[in-house]
This record gives sequence, structure tokens and C-alpha cells, in this order.
Amino acid sequence: WKCAGDVYLLGATNSGKSTLFNILLRSDYCKSRAPNVIDRATVSPWPGTTLNLLKFPIINPTCDRIFRREERLKEEATKTEDQLSSEEKKYLNHLKKQGYLVGRVGRTFQRQKGIPVVDFDPDMLSYSIDEDPRHSPRKHEEREEFTYNEVKDARWCFDTPGIVKENCVLNLLTEKEVKLVLPTHAIVPRTFILKPGMVLFLAALGRIDYLEGEKSAWFSVMASNLLPVHISTLNNADAIYEKHAGQELLKVPMGGEERMKEFPPLVPQDITLKGIGTTEAVADIKLSSAGWVAVTAHAEEKLLLRAYTPEGTALVVREPPLLPYISTIRGSRIAGTAAYRTKKPPSLVENLKTTGKR
Repeated sequence: WKCAGDVYLLGATNSGKSTLFNILLRSDYCKSRAPNVIDRATVSPWPGTTLNLLKFPIINPTCDRIFRREERLKEEATKTEDQLSSEEKKYLNHLKKQGYLVGRVGRTFQRQKGIPVVDFDPDMLSYSIDEDPRHSPRKHEEREEFTYNEVKDARWCFDTPGIVKENCVLNLLTEKEVKLVLPTHAIVPRTFILKPGMVLFLAALGRIDYLEGEKSAWFSVMASNLLPVHISTLNNADAIYEKHAGQELLKVPMGGEERMKEFPPLVPQDITLKGIGTTEAVADIKLSSAGWVAVTAHAEEKLLLRAYTPEGTALVVREPPLLPYISTIRGSRIAGTAAYRTKKPPSLVENLKTTGKR
């Protein structure tokens, strides 16, 4: 696309548009002076926080600029993590907490900062013995603006308000509940081994019943680390939901009986799957925007499942699964339970030289 036209970041609420906009604003994609002029987009868990069309001017990718950028990238690719500045290391560690695949976004074209001018007023410093010292009134810092010539032929990158999905579970939640559902840190997969007749609850927002099958199957939960997973038997599942929905055990929604009176009931959908092996998931069961559960079963093993989400929200069976080998990222089985110990994979930094440590 280069500079042939304007670029718009479009997508559903909370899909990361504003985060991407802020990264591009401080990258080679943006004119070098723009970060001093343009407001950053608000990054918030609450849907619809980007209310205005924020924009920045796209840099013209001339041959000289492309060459200089490629030279910088080559040089940075030879660095190891130990060679980064303390500020870069701190930022990298922050990114590692948020995700597993990390990319450092640098800048080739930096605007030189001017030397600050000290405004000296001798009259403000002189006062008699009878007078109190006078404080100089602070001058209002003028906001930088683009000149006409800088933007007359510019192409712009826009951040747009998110598209609100009608069948999204987030629309049913309070702000406090949304903060628990939307991950702020890298998700740690949680794997459970279930026999037929067992049930998995993801908070009170989703439920999966293992109804029929010959052997045990593995269910790997990919959802916010703050959302509880509770395992039960089919005989006790309804009573557990009735007693604990809105309470601490299932956590979301929160607010007790009064909150659950206004919350839609869970509605079921039957799902039939056929396993392909003990290390590879056959499908993901996506519980609206609360998260998903990858199902792994023995080869040729037929499973009958019943999945539930709140009425009016989307339940999707995703085949093939997004992360087919997710069930292998687990520790040892916790004795006496259906759960495995969790295991956090190491983060991979995309554009740094590795030191051999893994």
C-alpha cells in the first residue's frame, strides 16, 4: 500500500487496535515528528473507549529511508538481550508478561530535540528586604502543531472506534467483571483430564459436559488467568451452578442472587467430535469472548459433548483448532484431581539474537 492512500484500523472492540495504533505511532511507519504532536489512543478493557478518529501521518517510504531502516534492523538483529539498555530491558520484560511472541519495535528516524532556552528575568529575582520573593508565573507550554507543508500531501493511519459484537458475552458484564474476563497477561493454559459424566465450568460464563465416550479426554482452557475453572460431575453440576453462580467459587458474574436474576440463563448446544490423537486437539469450543477450550482425544474416539453459554451469546466450534498442540504444554498431574500443573512457555523475542539459553 505504501503511500497510495489512507489506512484504517478496523475491528471488534478489544481486539487490540489502539495498542497497535500506539506502537505504529512510535515506529518507522509514522512521520518522525508526529509522536510529539499526536495523542496516543486510550487502551482500556472497557469496550468502545476509542471515541474519536485518531490519526497520524504515514512517512513517505523513499529508497533512502528504506535503506536506512534495513541497516538499522540488520544492526539490531545482531544484539543479544544482554546488550540492551536498562530501559529497553525493562520494556522487554513488560512485553514478555503480556505475550509469548515478542517483537521490539524501534525507530530509525528520530527528530533531534532542540536545546531548551532558559528564560531569565532579573526583575523576578530582585526583591527588597520588606518583600517576599515572587514566584515567576509558569508559562503555558505551547502544543506542537504540524505545518501546512508537512501534511498537505500526507496519507494518514486512523484508529477507529471498535465494532460492538451483538452476540458477545462482554456486553452482559459490568466493568469490574470485564476486567477479570479480558486477559492483561499472557494466558497460561490449564489442562484437565475428564471422563464421561464430568463437567467443566469456566466461571459461570461457560460449561462443557462430557456426555459420551469410551476413554478420558483432555480439555485445555485458554482464558484469562483470573477466571476460575471448576470441575464437577454431571449429577452435581446443576446444583453447583445454582448455588455458586454470582458467588466467589465461580467469580463471574459477581453480585450474588440479585445479579443472577438479571443475567441470562445458560443455553446448551450438543457437539460431536472425533479424536485424532493424544497430542493433537481436534477442535476448540469457543465460549463467546470468555475464552475457548481445546479438546484432545484418542485417535478415532467419538465424543458427545454439550456446551453452554449465556443466552444471546455465540458458541463456536472451531475446526481445526487455533493451537492444536496446546495440551502438551502442561506439568505433571496433580494427585487426586483432574488437573495438571500449569506450565508457562518461555517468551520468544522475534528480532534479537539468541544466546543459546531456552
